[in-house]
Amino acid sequence: MNMGEARIGALEAGGTKMVLSVGAPDGTIEERTEIPTLGPADCVDRMVAWFAERKVDALGIGAFGPTGVSPASPDYGRILETPKTAWRHFDLLGAFRPLGIPMGYDTDVNAACLGEVTFGAARGLDNVVYVTIGTGIGAGVMVGGQLLHGMLHAEAGHILLPVEPGDEGNSVCPYHPDCFEGLASGPSIAHRWGAKGSELADRDEVWDLESTYIARGMEIYIACYSPQMIILGGGVMKQTQLFAQVRQKTLEYLNGYLVSPELADIDGYIVEASCKGDQGVLGCVELGRRALMA
Repeated sequence: MNMGEARIGALEAGGTKMVLSVGAPDGTIEERTEIPTLGPADCVDRMVAWFAERKVDALGIGAFGPTGVSPASPDYGRILETPKTAWRHFDLLGAFRPLGIPMGYDTDVNAACLGEVTFGAARGLDNVVYVTIGTGIGAGVMVGGQLLHGMLHAEAGHILLPVEPGDEGNSVCPYHPDCFEGLASGPSIAHRWGAKGSELADRDEVWDLESTYIARGMEIYIACYSPQMIILGGGVMKQTQLFAQVRQKTLEYLNGYLVSPELADIDGYIVEASCKGDQGVLGCVELGRRALMA
């Protein structure tokens, strides 16, 4: 097969919606559709049929987590202890095996990180953190050119942060009263202020608090992962006034402890997501391409 002519299926299996695409190895997206993330019984057979009808040569899946990402694990390709109870322990990868094609599998945020490294803002870099701040908060991490796996995968949206005085009781995470996702995700903003972030654009106090939590998260990621770039995406970051505040506060929290050319160019270090919002889909295309090449 001429690799340039391969048809690569891409499934970005997010917590809110499933994005199904067909692309080329060069990142050209030829076709796409979206369906809501309902229970497996309501959408999986439809998705398998969609890719089968398009006769894709390989498939890359980026799934919401926690999920099994190690091929050596018996849980590989399974959704694990998710709050989405209908999906717990569902064998997502296994559901697509009847297609009989090579498949790659990772988390949705790792796929987005891979998309940014392959096609987007982080091309040429091999230590990158991609963070999505929206319905939840997740981080895809690449270290030494490899997407980070270990016991499971990075769940860096659940790092614990100091709660700002007067903001107690506003975490929406069912597991933690003081984690990044619980304090700074879109649902947290709505819970705290009584409206969606998109309706609060002119409320400076909203974004002052939000940027504080985000910057505290960035300081931890910098200290732990030492990335060459941090990319921020997701619905909350459409409030682009956040970027200047997050950059300034991240430097304040680092307090001069780390000195590097990257941090000296903070505007080029903490950056907006690129790829016109398709970094997750493109990362899935790359997962599929790598599976086809293996």
